[in-house]
Amino acid sequence: MNTPEFSRPIDIRQASGRELKLEASADERKALSSRFNLVRIDQLEANVSLDRKDRMAEATGRLVATFVQSCAVSAEDLPVSIDEELFFRFVPADEDHKPDEEIEIDANACDEIEYHGTSFDIGEALAQSLGLAIDPYAVGPEAEATRERAGIGTPDENGPFAALKGLKLDE
Repeated sequence: MNTPEFSRPIDIRQASGRELKLEASADERKALSSRFNLVRIDQLEANVSLDRKDRMAEATGRLVATFVQSCAVSAEDLPVSIDEELFFRFVPADEDHKPDEEIEIDANACDEIEYHGTSFDIGEALAQSLGLAIDPYAVGPEAEATRERAGIGTPDENGPFAALKGLKLDE
């Protein structure tokens, strides 16, 4: 198994009451840029508070990142900033289910990240949060001109309901 680009393992036994300031190095930001298909990541940092309850840990805090991504239409560089609240719940992996067994997930379980052994990786959780914050269809100011030059209409003009715009109901 490969080590994640921004790995910060925390031993569950030392997670209670900890305050962490995590910052990705230049090499880590470069590797994450490649993973998420970004031009570059200029900043990736988080302040996180950990609280442990038995073998479960909760992390709350804030993720701040600045990066450059390509416009989905014109491929121009788009600077992006994110500042998001964080909440993670790390729980021991459930080793009792069989691979083909159906399981039910309640609303609280959706926020849980399973870990194996005695440690969880807060850095990888932050990297995944960054990945979820990236808009894969971001467009910049040159998108419209690029569409026009290529003879491509806007999503409203070419979308699945575009043909319905021309239909009118008789009054």
